Amino acid sequence: MLFAGPRGVGKTTTARIFAKSLNCVEGPNSLPLSKNVNYVGKLPLSRSIDVIEIDGASNRGIEEIRSLREGVKYSPLHGRYKIYIIDEVHMLTQEAFNALLKTLEEPPPKVVFVFATTNPTKLPTTILSRCQRFVFKRLSVSEITSRLRTIADKEKIKITENALHYLAIRADGSIRDGESILEQLASFIEGEVTEEDVFKLIGFLGNDFYFTLLNKILTVDLSKVIVMLNKGIEDGADPVEIYR
Repeated sequence: MLFAGPRGVGKTTTARIFAKSLNCVEGPNSLPLSKNVNYVGKLPLSRSIDVIEIDGASNRGIEEIRSLREGVKYSPLHGRYKIYIIDEVHMLTQEAFNALLKTLEEPPPKVVFVFATTNPTKLPTTILSRCQRFVFKRLSVSEITSRLRTIADKEKIKITENALHYLAIRADGSIRDGESILEQLASFIEGEVTEEDVFKLIGFLGNDFYFTLLNKILTVDLSKVIVMLNKGIEDGADPVEIYR
């Protein structure tokens, strides 16, 4: 199984949820995990010995895959399946992919592989052809805003709707980035977080700046455009963000 999509959209989290659901005593079903009182592995997944997570970026060589191939020979200890989650699988070396291919061609009956990647084009076709592929898309601004509002309310973080909106825009489809920025704001801002606080943290100059800049560009006032751009960069804005 292959989960492909941009970073921070929930590929690894979904893989963990899938792994836990797969090991339900009564078999996978449509009920949320909170309703499945008889699932195996009530412990957090990080403590489940039947769910093995591997970072493909730092464990990318053939020796690591050989060790994995040795491990798949053994049956799961507690769950119904032994599940290997390989994150950033595209970072594996060609030799590692070749070593993994044999196991994918003839997988043990109680072993499931879940691959996660931000760049599926780097995977060999021999690997892709043996995977069921699921594409994850960037989250919309409204989806990220809704999720961050839920988190803010739960954690008792006071933040305005405008601040959440601009934070969600800056997250660029990644809920993980949005949560990270919200955590930073909650740590450094006393009282209610406003859109100005978000602008300062992410280097966003505000709508007035961009409207004025656009007006100078349309009127071909290039000297003022250069002055505004330099001032924006001096104020801490990222040139790439200004371009976007």
